[in-house]
Amino acid sequence: MASISRSDAGQLADRPAETAGASQPQLSPRLYSNDLAPTRAANRTWGRYSLFALWTNDVHNIANYSFAIGLFALGMSGAQILAAFALGALVIYGLMNLSGYMGQKTGLPYPVMCRISFGIHGAQIPALIRAVIAIAWFGIQTYLASVVLRVLLTAIAPDLKAYDQNAILGLSTLGWITFLGIWCVQVAIFAYGMEMVRRFESLAGPIILVAFSGLAGWMYWRSGLSIAWSSGNAPTGSGMWLKVFGAAALWVSLYGTMILNFCDFTRNCPDRRTISVGNFWGLPVNMLGFALIAVMLAGAQFSIDGKLVQSPSEIVAAIPNTAGLVLACLAFLLVTVAVNIMANFVAPAFVLTNLAPKVLNFRRAGLLSATIAVVILPWHLYNSPSVIVYFLGGLGALLGPLYGIMVTDYYLVRRGRVNLPELYSESPEGAYHYRGGVNLRAVAAFIPASLIAILLALMPAFETLSQFSWFFGAGLGGLIHYAIANRSARYQEVSGESIAVDAAHH
Repeated sequence: MASISRSDAGQLADRPAETAGASQPQLSPRLYSNDLAPTRAANRTWGRYSLFALWTNDVHNIANYSFAIGLFALGMSGAQILAAFALGALVIYGLMNLSGYMGQKTGLPYPVMCRISFGIHGAQIPALIRAVIAIAWFGIQTYLASVVLRVLLTAIAPDLKAYDQNAILGLSTLGWITFLGIWCVQVAIFAYGMEMVRRFESLAGPIILVAFSGLAGWMYWRSGLSIAWSSGNAPTGSGMWLKVFGAAALWVSLYGTMILNFCDFTRNCPDRRTISVGNFWGLPVNMLGFALIAVMLAGAQFSIDGKLVQSPSEIVAAIPNTAGLVLACLAFLLVTVAVNIMANFVAPAFVLTNLAPKVLNFRRAGLLSATIAVVILPWHLYNSPSVIVYFLGGLGALLGPLYGIMVTDYYLVRRGRVNLPELYSESPEGAYHYRGGVNLRAVAAFIPASLIAILLALMPAFETLSQFSWFFGAGLGGLIHYAIANRSARYQEVSGESIAVDAAHH
């Protein structure tokens, strides 16, 4: 088997001092490439503002606003919505920090991080689950952005509506033009690598924040400076707390993907404090501001005409002048592209690179994943509730167990000690070779935790508990993995003592 010598693996020279291992093994080209190697200290350019801007784009996206406004439509009061998002934000902040610290210390991208707990080949399981979800949502979000662009273009040039009447594989001529246009913009940004992603996210963040704050201020002015804080009889007593905790749990579940692969970004951060401070302003503070804007949008519209809106798009459509409509649509396009790149483009690019590092690099893998997102015709997925609920929802239920196993393995089983060079070695004696490159203990923990999480998420009989499925999955996955790992460690210790005793007697 061909291998990469230590002299060809310069990026491993900057590995943290805390990592274990006195010598470097031969690095396999099936496991190693420059894109998969730990980030050098000199290349760690993501500061606190970079993380704040990253989260600003992700938090203030159309889907999240639809979720928050939907809580208002279900009868929750403004105070209850704010309480739910405050609670959820604190939980997300803690979970993201745990995931982020792993990336900062090791410098590893997500699919290589998976090798620690699942093995050098078993890591493909959690990596591919994350990639499939990301590719599907990349296509869907690109389609939704193209719909906004179609509305914008037909508002400016009504004659274009003539090209929006036919259907080619489910999209009109104008639909294909706008979809491929948005697709090309995202690919162009991504083609310049993670540094361009950082710059784009940093530029888009404040624009998005100003745009949505301005929209909320305009709605507040339209309502006569008086908004409704509830759309009806808000729940009280135990029912209120069930709604609040349920909404907070769903909010955490929405971030299940980014919680898993946040290391793809924090591997570029210089220290832990950068992560904790950047996340603090980007998550709890940002999310409270987001929740307040969502309540103002929904409450102002309800105060004006008693209408319960489902999305900020409906509010934008009511903007009376073309200039305001155009600016609002541009803001929506900007935030959708920013979110799509960070949440649904970066992860599959690293995963596909991990599948074939000798053939694919970060840019080629990103182009391949974006192409797959077109081939699957994502508008059909979006228009099929069963696909969204059962396929993507079922895969989403697997994210909790994966996180629980990986974090438990890193912090509790290994106590943060990782042998970086052996993550790229196929030697049978390697620390992460396990059995044929797969850690069967992690798989044994993943299967029952995943089955339970899927049942809770999808079965109507467990509807009350479904909103907590991520937590059940993460908790069970981590608990089972820790129990199996401890039992195995004790068995090895006892076996070692027995061997020593037998040797002494003979």
